[in-house]
Amino acid sequence: MSVAATRRLTTAQALVRFLAAQYTERDGARHRLIAGTWGIFGHGNVAGLGQALVEYREAMPYHQGRNEQAMVHAAVGHARQLNRLSAQAVTTSIGPGATNLVTGAALATVNRLPVLLLPGDYFASHAADPLLQQLEHPVEADVSVNDALRPVSRYFDRITRPEALLASALKAMRVLTDPAETGAVTLALPQDVQAEAYDWPEEFFADRIWRVRRPAPDPAELAEAVQAIRSAARPLIVAGGGVHHSEAEGALRTLVDATGIPVASTQAGKGALRHDHPADLGGIGHTGTAVSDELARTADLVIGVGTRYSDFTTASGTLFQHPDVRFLNLNITAFDAHKLAAGTLVCDARAGLTALAEALPGHRVDAAYETEYRAGKARWEETVEAVFRADDGAVPTQTQVLGALDAVVGDEDVVINAAGSLPGDLHKLWRARSPRQYHLEYGYSCMGYEIPAALGVQQAAPGTPVWALVGDGTYLMNPTEIVTAVQENLPVKLVLVQNHGYASIGGLSESVGAERFGTDYRHRVADGSFTGASLPVDLAANAASLGMDVLRAKTVRELREALTTARAATRPTCVYVETAPARTALPAEAWWDVPVAEVSGREAATGARKAYERAVADRRHHL
Repeated sequence: MSVAATRRLTTAQALVRFLAAQYTERDGARHRLIAGTWGIFGHGNVAGLGQALVEYREAMPYHQGRNEQAMVHAAVGHARQLNRLSAQAVTTSIGPGATNLVTGAALATVNRLPVLLLPGDYFASHAADPLLQQLEHPVEADVSVNDALRPVSRYFDRITRPEALLASALKAMRVLTDPAETGAVTLALPQDVQAEAYDWPEEFFADRIWRVRRPAPDPAELAEAVQAIRSAARPLIVAGGGVHHSEAEGALRTLVDATGIPVASTQAGKGALRHDHPADLGGIGHTGTAVSDELARTADLVIGVGTRYSDFTTASGTLFQHPDVRFLNLNITAFDAHKLAAGTLVCDARAGLTALAEALPGHRVDAAYETEYRAGKARWEETVEAVFRADDGAVPTQTQVLGALDAVVGDEDVVINAAGSLPGDLHKLWRARSPRQYHLEYGYSCMGYEIPAALGVQQAAPGTPVWALVGDGTYLMNPTEIVTAVQENLPVKLVLVQNHGYASIGGLSESVGAERFGTDYRHRVADGSFTGASLPVDLAANAASLGMDVLRAKTVRELREALTTARAATRPTCVYVETAPARTALPAEAWWDVPVAEVSGREAATGARKAYERAVADRRHHL
């Protein structure tokens, strides 16, 4: 009997070699599954994974990060740009390096985006105990800070013996490549096990292809879905991020062209149809357009495609008001498909949309309905033009900043944002020209996502102009990966909007009776409020000190010129603009439930409570 060939490597070396041999395949196109590894080294991973990444640096690209959370954001941006077919790994030391991963892991899992986390851990042998930065638990010796990653990971394992990696690594890859289960995957690596040698079977390092499935709809579910669509007078499609992940934009357009059913989009789904398609109504929900929300209130069939129906999309359960409204959800995840007591098509988005189009020959919505929504779309376009319009010599408002950028970008550009007041303006106003242009992380809406995500997108799409749009609050959260962009010569473009505070939460605070307390970046005054002069910070100088080229724009004309220069730049470039204090954001077209104090001695809160009680009365439970 022949003896199976083996290779003697450390656990860390074996893991790196294994990851370098993993691939995805969908529709005949192959992608490297783990395209690279981000890392910050400390005593918990430097001698293990650090040494392995040096040894196999030609097989596994390494990217040096500055903040552990930011490294996860960069990996998530990379995965989203490549439709979840390629991911990146992130390694950290034990202690604070590991716990800094938690926010990024939550963001990845909430958004159903794959990332592999490889934090260091305590000694499995307990030979040195406690270690530097180790959390001791008095009655559970196998607990470490890495256990904080369990609830935000789709798969978690602690590799306490080298041979345990054989099965766990395969399980980790399965989850990363499963479109219904993907998210953050964590393999916690005790530092002594990382450095321990083992005789690994050569088969472990063979190229392995993980085929990303396109499950077709169940025939019975498809028949029921077709009947629901044929019987609907006012159907509305809600396009979510699953349309993009499945690369189903063409199938959606084919269905819409044939049937005339209009499309509204979530933050993740915007761009599923090009903005100038006659059936594209723009964003839906609390930050949606007037035409989308008007149709949503009167729709008798809501067809959700790849959406998880967040409270922003449903206006906290108050948006879909037709007395006989029904829901039909096409989703690869049964958990999401069954929301709102819907009829279901549990399948791949492209496969499901294609099947619907083929099963609906000759079906089209009533001409009067098409006329109605097209007229609403035209009215909204006039609104967009009005808020984008600006005098060349004026100090721009935030919406006029977006108008200036809209005039500069091409179809291939990618615009990234996640938090603050910009997501609402973008969802209402941005004219998405291509499926990948509109990159809003609004599942977790994490401040500090934008700059590192831009790095990940730029790595995934070299030569593509990539824009990170941030306000001053978000910038102060996490500017450190500017240094990485400079180091790697990634020509990302940063649009830094200075509005002296948390503009979004300031507006929300005012509406719920909290009187904008603690939301402005101003000096404290005698009564304890922050209503003094603006803080004398110079964020443009800060960006320049981190290595960026910085262009300052004071007027609309200067802003357009700076954006044009930045788009052509071949190194990291920041456009800094201080916006006019006038609040020009469009009002919300639908409600959002943020509970208001039931009792208060302040008039602002009591008035807000009355408005809240009127709004919450419209909430429906769709059963």
